[in-house]
Amino acid sequence: MDQAERIKRRDAIIPLLKDPDAEVRLAASTALEALEAAESLEEVFDRLKRGDRATKVAAIYALGRIGDDRVLPILYYCAGRPEEDIRCAAVKVLGELARPDALPTLLEKLQDPAVTVRALAIEAVSRYRNPSLAPKLAPFLQANDGILDAEAALALGRIGGSSPSDAVIKLLTSPFDKTRAAAATALAQLP
Repeated sequence: MDQAERIKRRDAIIPLLKDPDAEVRLAASTALEALEAAESLEEVFDRLKRGDRATKVAAIYALGRIGDDRVLPILYYCAGRPEEDIRCAAVKVLGELARPDALPTLLEKLQDPAVTVRALAIEAVSRYRNPSLAPKLAPFLQANDGILDAEAALALGRIGGSSPSDAVIKLLTSPFDKTRAAAATALAQLP
């Protein structure tokens, strides 16, 4: 819907905010919020199409704040883009939304060529708090890179599952500070 139509509808609904019936006032308020969200979504899509890289990344985070089902296809598209920063933002937002239908995309990103994207995918998958996902994350405990192994330890601490405590205990002697700290945190969280 174009802006003129949206304004026309908004102006028609606004008087209902003063209706004597509470149910009508509530319906008017909800309708106005929906119109406003639609306008915001169109603006965000426009920034995503026309903006520079920083604007596009900001637009992806804005899609996460909108959060409804209409944003998911564009987030999936962004997760598959060649630009690492775009993929990172999309994976992070998909993880924050933690929608069940986004899980396959996030699991796919565990194999992304970029370490940063994989690390964000590990964190995102852990937000599902599903112990059956532990086997997908456990191999990253052996990354020995101070990034993926740390994220995997924290993720496994969050989701639990079949006790990976022995593998996490080994990380306490990692040469990487972040990994040792993550392992200690994970051991405290594991069931």
